[in-house]
Amino acid sequence: QVQLVESGGGLVQAGGSLRLSCAASGRTFSSYAMGWFRQALGKGREFVAAISRSGARTSYADSVKGRFTISRDNAKNTVYLQMNSLKPEDTAVYYCAARLGYSDSVYSRYDYWGQGTQVTVSS
Repeated sequence: QVQLVESGGGLVQAGGSLRLSCAASGRTFSSYAMGWFRQALGKGREFVAAISRSGARTSYADSVKGRFTISRDNAKNTVYLQMNSLKPEDTAVYYCAARLGYSDSVYSRYDYWGQGTQVTVSS
């Protein structure tokens, strides 16, 4: 069992930056690939980024590539999402998720989810 708690969301102007954090419970954090997903009001859950268990491999949605960076610190049981050059269309609730095995862009393949953190980007 893994419990995930996101933090770092908030209100920011377009062009600004935020860093989201996701703290995981348990002693086996390094066994889990991690992902970030988002869900805007009235829309489905969308893949944002994923990172492998060691952190060596990352993947991104085309819409955030070059602006967002996913990273992890296994010693701190934490995964991060650095978001730069934010746009109003990035406004959503952001969720982190964990799955045993390889990282994946499909949300249904993740086993554990955080409660989400709201990111609002004003124009």
